[in-house]
Amino acid sequence: MDRWSVHVLRDLPLTAIPHAVRRERDRAGLSLTELARRAGIAKSTLSQLESGSGNPSVETVWSLAVALGIPFSRLIEPPSPAVRVVRAGDGPGLRSEHSDFVSTLLSAAAGTVRRDLHLVRVEPGTARVATAHLPGSVEHLVVATGRLRTGPVDQLVDLDVGDYVSFTADQPHLYQAMTAGTSAVLIMEYR
Repeated sequence: MDRWSVHVLRDLPLTAIPHAVRRERDRAGLSLTELARRAGIAKSTLSQLESGSGNPSVETVWSLAVALGIPFSRLIEPPSPAVRVVRAGDGPGLRSEHSDFVSTLLSAAAGTVRRDLHLVRVEPGTARVATAHLPGSVEHLVVATGRLRTGPVDQLVDLDVGDYVSFTADQPHLYQAMTAGTSAVLIMEYR
């Protein structure tokens, strides 16, 4: 297992997720059954997640955020100190179930700001196809290392180091590494 994988497993924000899911479900006035139905996950999966015994994938957390109508970060972001440093290879990373894709939340939107900052790492192989995010969501990506194919599934673009792309994320879109060690900075903008 490489250094990145060890940090992702060690730093998975499992302590933040159960409390946040329950808090947001209560805030929305939804039963366990209704939220599970809206998110397209099993009620038992949601129950395990809320009790702290589940091990959610990035797809599960995204589905819950969309079903709750909130930014993804609200479910995984722990309370922030006044000065926050995330060292390379550290941070609350979530893995994809279907591809070699890891998203690390670097900064969450606070107050009236509606944006989140992530570092994503993608390896060649199966592309990560992301379902639609909240209506009006826009993704901004800058490739830091490697080469990345990304965008709405019907408008894919190939990006090199330093290239930037922006697209509406309220439709299916994908991320596919063209070279090993691909990473990008992702800003999720919620309108």
